[in-house]
Amino acid sequence: MKLKIKYFFVAFLILLSVNSFAQSHQKSKKKQDIPVTRILFVFDASQSMYARWQSDIKINIARKLLSNLLDSLRNVDNLELALRVYGHQHLYPPQVCNDTKLEVPFAKNNSDRIKHRLKSIKPRGTTPIAFALGKAGGDFTPRPNCRNIIVLITDGIEECNGDPCAVSNDLQKRGIVLKPFIIGIGRNFKDVFDCVGTYFDASSEEQFSNALDVVISQALNSTSCQINLLDESRKPTETNVNMTFYDNFSGLEKHNFMHTMNSKGLPDTLVIDPLLAYDIVVHTVPPVFADSVRLNPGKHTVVPISAPQGFLQLKIDGTLNSLKNLQCIVRKSNDMKTLNVQGFINKDKYICGLYDIEVLSLPRIYINDVEISQSKTTIVEIPMPGIAVIKKSTKGYGSLYHVSENKLNWIYNFQSSNPYQENLILQPGTYKVVFRSKYTDRSFYTIEKTFTVTSGKTTNLKLFSN
Repeated sequence: MKLKIKYFFVAFLILLSVNSFAQSHQKSKKKQDIPVTRILFVFDASQSMYARWQSDIKINIARKLLSNLLDSLRNVDNLELALRVYGHQHLYPPQVCNDTKLEVPFAKNNSDRIKHRLKSIKPRGTTPIAFALGKAGGDFTPRPNCRNIIVLITDGIEECNGDPCAVSNDLQKRGIVLKPFIIGIGRNFKDVFDCVGTYFDASSEEQFSNALDVVISQALNSTSCQINLLDESRKPTETNVNMTFYDNFSGLEKHNFMHTMNSKGLPDTLVIDPLLAYDIVVHTVPPVFADSVRLNPGKHTVVPISAPQGFLQLKIDGTLNSLKNLQCIVRKSNDMKTLNVQGFINKDKYICGLYDIEVLSLPRIYINDVEISQSKTTIVEIPMPGIAVIKKSTKGYGSLYHVSENKLNWIYNFQSSNPYQENLILQPGTYKVVFRSKYTDRSFYTIEKTFTVTSGKTTNLKLFSN
């Protein structure tokens, strides 16, 4: 009895440890799935930041408001910050157009380091925005599951003949950063910076503070959305299909979600980055698309996509084990592009519409304008084929033809790998074999034989010289 209790106790401990490990693994996996957000502040310290603006000079106001923001970001999970400054190392004149430096590299909980460095920054030089953005791209070391964001704070425009728009476009297309944020201090530079990223006008201290808050809110907060796959009644009943989200700007793949209905029978809620516009591909057959989908940060967005579907099932009138691998090509009506190769044992789903089917039998069977209807199964049935056993007395050269309307339609060439017998599954009908031995040197010795294949039966044919 004591031995049984001991074994029970050991088993209980093992079960408890396995369960604990599974829970720990799930928690660890969830933690790993949360992306790290890296925000790089690109800070203008050009000579013009000494100009008077409202309650103080620009550099002091910018330091104070950015420092206040940094205090609010202290100890935020999955966040790393960095500071790059331009226009602070060389006096103007002369104009030095490579004047930028990463003053504080990315790290966790480094708000105090950035605040301390900001205090010692003194405006000196010019405004090489394009050069600074280009260098900023190198500040984001390659890392998986990471959101890279640039926040450019400037009181002026490019002064070194660079092209900030081209640099920003390149960084985004290469997937290095998301669309940058630009905060323009003192006056509105929207026309200049719209092509660089999302622009915020800070014509006053209050607007500057609000702009910083909005930028950080959008940078840190993901947004919920749901994809409604609509049937022909415009109801979101379609589901269980993969959806790929591509960055509309760069074309890079961002997410894959298998569409699911939640416990309430509604399309499941997705939480994704609102800083991108998305091109969505729903991998139905054929696929359906939704381009340039934008989410409203902080709000739930519903995206409707028309995807009405029905089923196609292929059947054979009878049973024959050798036909279990028979397949057909499915194309949209009057379109030669292959959408799917479907087996006769499958029931596959398609977008509602008309389709052409090519059965890969001997000979081929073509069935056009097959209609797939909403939530219904369309059944296409073909006749039960027969088997032709063709025996040859010698190796040789020959072909098989289907006889139709007094014409020979080629369907098959005999294989040298099967020199003496070939077993062919053929649709019911009339056929002709034309054959000549490899060892004869005159066409006169060509053998012709016509035969008939009957559904479900075996026909034996001997290709021997008379």
